[in-house]
Amino acid sequence: MAAIGDKLGKDIVEAMKARQQDQLTALRMVKAALRSKEIDKRQPLTDAEEQAVLTTLLKQRRESVEQFTKGGRPELAAKEQAEIAWIERYMPQAASADELRSLVLAALEQVAAENGGNRPGPKDMGAVMKAAQQKIASSGLRADGKLVSELVKAELARG
Repeated sequence: MAAIGDKLGKDIVEAMKARQQDQLTALRMVKAALRSKEIDKRQPLTDAEEQAVLTTLLKQRRESVEQFTKGGRPELAAKEQAEIAWIERYMPQAASADELRSLVLAALEQVAAENGGNRPGPKDMGAVMKAAQQKIASSGLRADGKLVSELVKAELARG
């Protein structure tokens, strides 16, 4: 495993020494998910692949929080929120709304240039999303796909 796996191993040892059982359980779950993906792939994971696994885990936790909150189980929602906080420590910095907006606008300009200077419309949503995701990834930031999608839709609707 790459950098995330190394840091994770050290944090697991620290959690064991500090007897932080909830944190230890969450960290072991993350390590198991990374290891499982590595076994499926049959070679070490790249940093991008590790981040993809963590993104999936975060998405699952957020959906669980939503379900537990709707179901009237605040104690389980709080446990999932704590796991989200521990997992997010291994992710790159989240992009701010202003940073995302500027990256989305740059993606719109890129797609417009590829289309002979014509401003993209709602039918170009897929191309703009792809360009925006590439710009976000190359910037070293991370962003919620749902938020990026909403920003792209809003910019395309402006026409």
